[in-house]
Amino acid sequence: MSLAKQDVRSLAEAARTASRVLATASTAQKDAALGAMARHLRARLPAILEANAQDVAVAREAGKPPAFLDRLLLDAGRVEGMARAVEAIVGLPDPVGEQTEAWERPNGLHVRKVRLPLGVVLMIYEARPNVTSDAAALCLKSGNAALLRGGSEAARSNAAIAGALAAGLTEAGLPAACIQAVPPGERETLLELIKLEGLIDLCIPRGGEGLIRFVAENARVPVVKHYKGVCHVYVHAAADLDMAARITLNAKTSRPGVCNAAECLLVDAAVAGRFLPQVGRALVAQGVELRGDEATRRVLSDAGVAVKPAVPEDWGQEFLDLILAVKVVDGLDDALGHIARYGSEHTEAIVTQDASVAGRFTREVQASGVAWNASTRFNDGGELGLGAEIGISTSRLHAFGPMGLKELTSQKYVIHGQGQVR
Repeated sequence: MSLAKQDVRSLAEAARTASRVLATASTAQKDAALGAMARHLRARLPAILEANAQDVAVAREAGKPPAFLDRLLLDAGRVEGMARAVEAIVGLPDPVGEQTEAWERPNGLHVRKVRLPLGVVLMIYEARPNVTSDAAALCLKSGNAALLRGGSEAARSNAAIAGALAAGLTEAGLPAACIQAVPPGERETLLELIKLEGLIDLCIPRGGEGLIRFVAENARVPVVKHYKGVCHVYVHAAADLDMAARITLNAKTSRPGVCNAAECLLVDAAVAGRFLPQVGRALVAQGVELRGDEATRRVLSDAGVAVKPAVPEDWGQEFLDLILAVKVVDGLDDALGHIARYGSEHTEAIVTQDASVAGRFTREVQASGVAWNASTRFNDGGELGLGAEIGISTSRLHAFGPMGLKELTSQKYVIHGQGQVR
């Protein structure tokens, strides 16, 4: 159900008012609210799962693919994981008020740079209800009010989760408007939100390419894009091939419907004959459909491994499914060229025992996360020690990569003098 134009503005105005209270809240009060939010998530588990079951049933009836259903699905374990992610943020340092630099000027002025909240953060996302609690908790600890506009496919789940979070805020004595779930509706509602200059300080869209492009092209507020993840694993000639197989299998199959899953495997021609049959059999055994270039198909066909011809559109494709594009490349420069052309600046990985090659790869690849002898799946806020993440920015301003607490702050100059005038 769409909100009226004035109702949309009222939500944002309430968030702006709440943000001023939250910006000056103590760390103890924010941590108490986070603890209460986690408790209420656990206490309301039956209601959350019931709401989610309705969302999943509707999505399944609509014929949504398995990867979509996996992103949407909640169970007791995933809700417990949400609660623990909220609690983990309690243990993280509060960035608000942190002094990052200080210096003296020749005229005696003392200058400091200090972190402060952004203000009101608008989160626009699809399918993944756990984003509701992750984004809310990160915004709260960093002193920002949050407007959470999830997709219609998870509307019941998001409303149930937001209700639990609001109960935790109230228990801790903070305004309920610090965290507000915006009911999904028509694109007109979304248009109103992203044009609210002066009320919304940052918009973070997470979802399909169409949603992100719509927001980026129509917004009047600053946007940090959580764009698609076309992630590559490059197996270099000096790779430990058993390690490379483990990394490739994990990067593709551990959770294929997420943005840091591998979508393309690049294999050095020098090891393709040995490596491709080994990794190909393991991937096919896990249900992965392989789409290879001519050299890949020749090796895999000779080894009796099922492979389909890759079409041009498969390079640069975010499948979000058990599908992997595979290409044989002529060394490091060829791999770097392919990634530069088809990558999305999300996550890239190299497997090699040659440190000089790894050094070139990590320096030259333009991506928010670059892994050496590790899975692409580690480009994640929780895995990198940031607590939960609000998204993985593929923009370069003002954040690049997983966005945790510090990425939800800005910095101001505090200038202390003894009567100096200019």
